[in-house]
Amino acid sequence: MGNKPNTENEILSVNNLTKTFKLSKKQQQLRNTKNATLTAVDDVSFKSYEGEVFGLLGPNGAGKTTVMRMLATLINPVSGDATVGGYSIIKQPHEVRRNIGFLTNELKLDDYFTPNYLYDYFSQLHGIAKEAADKRKQDLFARFGIDQFAEVKVANLSQGMKQKISLAVSIVHDPSIIIFDEPTNGLDVITSKVVTDFLVELKMQGKSVILSSHIFTLLEGLCDRVGIIINGQMVACDTIANIVGGKSLEDTFFDIYTATTKEVI
Repeated sequence: MGNKPNTENEILSVNNLTKTFKLSKKQQQLRNTKNATLTAVDDVSFKSYEGEVFGLLGPNGAGKTTVMRMLATLINPVSGDATVGGYSIIKQPHEVRRNIGFLTNELKLDDYFTPNYLYDYFSQLHGIAKEAADKRKQDLFARFGIDQFAEVKVANLSQGMKQKISLAVSIVHDPSIIIFDEPTNGLDVITSKVVTDFLVELKMQGKSVILSSHIFTLLEGLCDRVGIIINGQMVACDTIANIVGGKSLEDTFFDIYTATTKEVI
């Protein structure tokens, strides 16, 4: 599907990323633990290549979102580093942000503003010339059906339309590296199809996509390679074909999960 990844050119190199969070007394009680800290990501390393769709697979709470947020420079690791497009998330966070598009289902759009205003605002933040910004807005708004709602306040839009707007504003600057955290989570089937089709289109354009999800069919259909993360640790990372070995990704994941956690599914 689309262009083949350039495995001679690393677009992402993750090296021993670790992230811990402090737990309040109440959180300790809820987790039935006396530990004052939680290790959300534990010494995770992996690579992704130019023009590749790399999938990060794991259950809820496995550490996927924490990894994505570190790669997007929203939070800092307690140890380790990563380079995104050749830039360090620790030493060069501003350069990383200039070169990525980041979409999370936790992105909250201000209810008071319209899609037109939000798109123009983010275009100006990225320093895009008005003529170029207007043309790209026209293309993206038509692509996602936003144009009919361009002057409607976010508060009056459906959840699916809000996600489409979030997607559009996250790529106003036409980045070569796209980081999507659970892009279809909570969406209806129609909007999910629109987002999935767009991910295919990005792959066809030769973009580098880092995608996290717990939806097996989404990752199996889109990804060149996948990393499986469980309890904050990367337990498998390879091409889809090498990981599944002739089985489905779902069956393979549960085999690995059972072997790793000793829990019977």
